Amino acid sequence: MKRIDVLAGGMLTTVQDLGRFGAQRFGVPVSGAMDTWALRAANRLVGNPDGAAALEMTFVGPALRFEQRALVALTGADLGPLLDGYPVARWRSVVAAPGAVLSFAGLRDGMRGYLAVAGGIEVPVVLGSRSTFLRSALGGFEGRALRAGDAVMIDDAPEASPSHPIRRLPRCSIPTYGHAHTLRVVMGPQDDAFPPESIRTFLGSTYTLALQSDRVGCRLLGPPIDLLSGPDIVSDGTAFGSVQVTGDGLPIVLMADRGTTGGYAKIATVASVDLLRLAQAKPGDRVRFVRVSVERARALLRDAFAQLDAIGRADSEDLVEMAIYEEDSGASLAADAYTGLADALDEEHAGSVLTGSDVLCSGMAGLVLSVAVGAGDIVSAGQTLVVIEAMKMQNPVRAPRAARVSRVLVKPGAPVDVGAALIEFEDA
Repeated sequence: MKRIDVLAGGMLTTVQDLGRFGAQRFGVPVSGAMDTWALRAANRLVGNPDGAAALEMTFVGPALRFEQRALVALTGADLGPLLDGYPVARWRSVVAAPGAVLSFAGLRDGMRGYLAVAGGIEVPVVLGSRSTFLRSALGGFEGRALRAGDAVMIDDAPEASPSHPIRRLPRCSIPTYGHAHTLRVVMGPQDDAFPPESIRTFLGSTYTLALQSDRVGCRLLGPPIDLLSGPDIVSDGTAFGSVQVTGDGLPIVLMADRGTTGGYAKIATVASVDLLRLAQAKPGDRVRFVRVSVERARALLRDAFAQLDAIGRADSEDLVEMAIYEEDSGASLAADAYTGLADALDEEHAGSVLTGSDVLCSGMAGLVLSVAVGAGDIVSAGQTLVVIEAMKMQNPVRAPRAARVSRVLVKPGAPVDVGAALIEFEDA
């Protein structure tokens, strides 16, 4: 078997597959990936079955070292992936050399990224699944999130060679997530518990994703929704995407780690095709609901699977920008890895990017707690340069490669937005 050493666990990195089905009658949640479409895509890119176990990485990515050559793919959120300090393309297969270190510069778009490795993550199967349910310490890697010092095993797979054919998702199918999400819903099963004006409020309002959202449910803040006779019903089964309305009149969309039953009225169910958008939403993002029929929801899901079926071998044009890393090549970079970098910087520094220099940008909105370097300092790959407080957590921003700091563009106590320029550096 192959091994991946965990150098840093990130904010929340767990082993997930498509879920643990057939045990809900015993009170065991389904769990599994929050964004099942991205998980399926990652697995197909490396030749795995759709349901093979992979890593789900939330908000801040881990640092991982591949002990043997491996074929990998990154999908879902853009966490700023770097292979030995070099940008690596997403939504296509990549060959990682023995000893290569995968790290992440910071969140750019979305919330949850997925890493699939040819052969699949090898952890014990519990009740038919390798997925992690954290609240019961069930499944996955010892029932918990990964942390520094862990060693993750990979099931046997054919040895990836430097010339391994690259597979990719067509560009037109690659999602972008942003901060405004329109979710299509099928009304019911208890929409008759709401007066017509409440239905209009639900479908006509903009809600904000609350900080308390997690893998169990996405809590929404906005106009309350009244019920005809209170929110409580006789408990019944819950589905991925059920929209419950609690006693305060606010909706909660139930997600992968939801309970098996619930006692609140459910006004609607999010169409499966749009659950990926909610899985990639961050606290503060805006959410709106649009009614569709069951038939329309099914057609949309078929279209989404058709996009996965279009995954194929990269053509000659793609090979020009393929993301194969090899220790003797110094890395073949994806040509589009830094496309739009200047657009991501704030106006004050958008023109300050010098030829031959790199700018490290914030992957999150927050407050700068500390800056650990100054102009002229030599930094190593993975070294913490800035710490940003976001979501009540301290999030390190690390150097993507060994370099010399040419300018520090922020000070402790300064607020920063996503994409704000932090550190400018150059070759040492």
